[in-house]
Amino acid sequence: MNAGEASARAGALGLGAIAGLHCVWATGSSWPLPSRAALSEQIAGRTAQEPPSSAACLAVAALLTAAAALVDGRPRRRPRVAQVGAAAVVAVLALRGSLGMAGRTDVLAPGSTSPAFRSRDRRIYSPVCLALAALSLPAVSRSSPPARR
Repeated sequence: MNAGEASARAGALGLGAIAGLHCVWATGSSWPLPSRAALSEQIAGRTAQEPPSSAACLAVAALLTAAAALVDGRPRRRPRVAQVGAAAVVAVLALRGSLGMAGRTDVLAPGSTSPAFRSRDRRIYSPVCLALAALSLPAVSRSSPPARR
């Protein structure tokens, strides 16, 4: 495995781990925070509101799982689909990370405005998005496997 493949694999694993975390939240867990209210404020940026629904958490988990698969080069038999999909994943992660660093995550996720969220967003979430975009970037230029005869 070369460095680009290892980078893309790390990006895919990171996306998959975050998808798993969203599945945990879909069960009603607030882990790693002490309560659902804290989860709502610290993760979703909403104060005095219900946390995202289980359906919303599962939808995000499904999108993250699809993103991980694309970055990992799937579908293997359609490498061009994987490359274009990986490019979209990198673009979305870079946009999310950039908006978060600028304190404007609410452009993508209306209501994400609590001060606690914005602080965490700039310190943790946005840098993670930017790191995942960078790790996933080699998947965009991955060479296609040789055609089978």
